[in-house]
Amino acid sequence: MKDQATFGRILASLHEAALDPARWPGFSAVVDESLGVHGGSLLFGDGKTNEDARIGFQWTCTRGQRRTDLERLYFGTYYRLDERVPRLRHAPDGQLFHNSELFTARELKTSPVHDAFTKTNCANAVNVRLDGPRRSRIVWSVHDPVGGDGWSAARLDSIRRLLPHIRQTVRVQVALGRAGALGMTLASLLEASGLGVIQLDPRARIVAANDRARSLLRSGDVLFDARGCLFARTPTDNAELQDLLGRALPPFGSPGAGGTMIARRPAGLPPLVLHVIPVGGGTAEPGAWPVAALVLVPNAVQATDVDVAVVVDTLRFTRAESQVAVLLARGMSVREVAATTGRRVSTVRSHVKHMFTKHGLTRQADLVLLVRSLAGIASTGPPTDGIQER
Repeated sequence: MKDQATFGRILASLHEAALDPARWPGFSAVVDESLGVHGGSLLFGDGKTNEDARIGFQWTCTRGQRRTDLERLYFGTYYRLDERVPRLRHAPDGQLFHNSELFTARELKTSPVHDAFTKTNCANAVNVRLDGPRRSRIVWSVHDPVGGDGWSAARLDSIRRLLPHIRQTVRVQVALGRAGALGMTLASLLEASGLGVIQLDPRARIVAANDRARSLLRSGDVLFDARGCLFARTPTDNAELQDLLGRALPPFGSPGAGGTMIARRPAGLPPLVLHVIPVGGGTAEPGAWPVAALVLVPNAVQATDVDVAVVVDTLRFTRAESQVAVLLARGMSVREVAATTGRRVSTVRSHVKHMFTKHGLTRQADLVLLVRSLAGIASTGPPTDGIQER
């Protein structure tokens, strides 16, 4: 990255892409210019093998233009043949790999995929896999450098610096997509019913909120409005929220950064997931501040899949309890959970009672809401591939 101003331009364009995928080519154009590369591709999906892989989206851009022709060519012809795919699928989170490290020496000479990449300025691409929400994967490939100087340490450091922001962008897009709000303008976001939306000005003052967010602020059990500013009810949650807001709205024109947290609610109620993301300033009425950041609160009851590791980390259940909780959240009965896991029905019921005690719950429906509220949060622990461990 040439300087802090350039990094700020890249983050600003990435924050726009988080709210509207149609802005991704603009982000790609800024990256191409600042890094001196031929373009890039972002892929989001899940699945353990090529056969069960599900691709949520892929965007390939060169010179600021989306290349749907290259996307169709890759998935229609080369995806099934791409030797890199299984290797990247199991690569460590956040580690950069050159194409030369993902193809064997023989494949570099014989692979039709590598040959196609040579013709499209991707032969020397750098690739990275990131853990995404709900056991998904994010793969970002940055295409070949322009000129003959190759991958300098400065270029690679710039890519690493952007990785947490790429991950947060996809996380926000998934939350907005579930709520049917992806691509909405700031004004139309306030009409969204699938999530709470709070708009903040550059001084973190509340500019506007939609109906669901206003209901949350009025109840005050997690978030509340004090003198026009946003606060969380518990001291621990408020410290984390203010830290996120401070990073999203830094002083003196520094680039902001998005983040996610979990805010706890009174006993018997599921916690809230809060996504904080900076947005471009835009224009405002005379005397008013422009919207500078959003706080998004996904609707917990829409969540139907959760990472077991997230339940362990967040709710402090044992792994066995967490596996039971996730299956219940997927709609299984206690007997179905017992049959799926090979446990006795009495053992499953014992796990449920222990989880009730830990969070002051009295109904299975409340446990299900608690667990479903964690959908879309990536685990900070080791990855989990399934729920069959007993």
